[in-house]
Amino acid sequence: MAAAATMLSIQGDWDQVLREAEGEVWVSCRIPGKPTIRGSLTSKGISSDEVPEVTASEEFVVQEVTKNRITVSCPEENISSTFLSPYASFSHIHEKNVSYLDISSGGDLGVSSSTDQTFKVWETHNTEVKSVLEGHTRDVFSCKFFPSGQEVLSGGLDSLVKVWSVNDGSCLATMKGHRGSILDIAVVADGQNVISSGQDGTARLWDSAQGACIAVVDDSYSPINAIAVAEVGNAVNLGSPKEIPSSREVGTEGKLVVLAREDKSLEGVSLHSRQSVNGLSVIRNFLDFEDSDAFNCCTFISSVGVLAGGLDGNIIHVDIRNPKSAVETVSWSETPVLSLVPFRDTYVASYGNGTCYIPLKGSEQVLQLTGPNRQPVFQVI
Repeated sequence: MAAAATMLSIQGDWDQVLREAEGEVWVSCRIPGKPTIRGSLTSKGISSDEVPEVTASEEFVVQEVTKNRITVSCPEENISSTFLSPYASFSHIHEKNVSYLDISSGGDLGVSSSTDQTFKVWETHNTEVKSVLEGHTRDVFSCKFFPSGQEVLSGGLDSLVKVWSVNDGSCLATMKGHRGSILDIAVVADGQNVISSGQDGTARLWDSAQGACIAVVDDSYSPINAIAVAEVGNAVNLGSPKEIPSSREVGTEGKLVVLAREDKSLEGVSLHSRQSVNGLSVIRNFLDFEDSDAFNCCTFISSVGVLAGGLDGNIIHVDIRNPKSAVETVSWSETPVLSLVPFRDTYVASYGNGTCYIPLKGSEQVLQLTGPNRQPVFQVI
């Protein structure tokens, strides 16, 4: 298990408080094995270009301030962090916690589910609700746009996978077969096929138009908390199908699906041949850490690089060409990693304590997204 890194933290609403006269926010530096260094930042006014003038208590130094960014250092530990505040916040779409979120490929529409039992499509420029998707009988755990931006895929506690029309909110297809909650979903290629994983330990490939199951990609005892699918080409041996694939199977060639499991393992399976990445006919775990905890999320960051986030706060980087050992293991927090997403040449990670980190490539510095104020961030996109 990786030791938690030395990290700076700041009050989540710092950008608002520091715009007030003599506004004060807390800042801290957590050092593994040592007492946390605590201090404060205080506003001394607003400049002509509307940027706060900020001073720090003696333990810290303010290096740079803009309207939505502040860089703070702790000289004693030789560490600095840049904190970014949101440029927009949408508070009226849901009344309770947002469980899952996605944005269309064009960026004009958002879809989100909430613990208030609502599931909505909305316009990103003005947050006007375009359609309310009604049909799941229990909470929706995952929702994603199809590449066209005209349909939405969803899965939830009711064991159903559904396809929805963005325009009128109608349900276009319902897929039944899982024996437990749907924990994650993925769209394959243009969306003629989709994948789901569930509490029942299965991952299934579906014909999204007919709502029919094409194949059970994986079936074992352990819940599959997350899945990620990507084109990997000839990077690993994906094998050949033992039987002629169904004519309804479209765009699965050359793709690997990674399954993040509750039993502390990752599993890599050829989506086309249903074989493991090492070419065995019996699907086996391609990574197993004795000291790790259950994996909550996973994502591809390249055609050969996979990240997996655990309940213990660890983020593990794996090269699928040599999956028996991790390329790197990092820990920005001791709380669970809830989501991971590629971002430019790096990635964004969100945690159960409300923190979101963007590690800078080639640097030890980390950008932190602020605003949740210690509430879990279930999804970043």
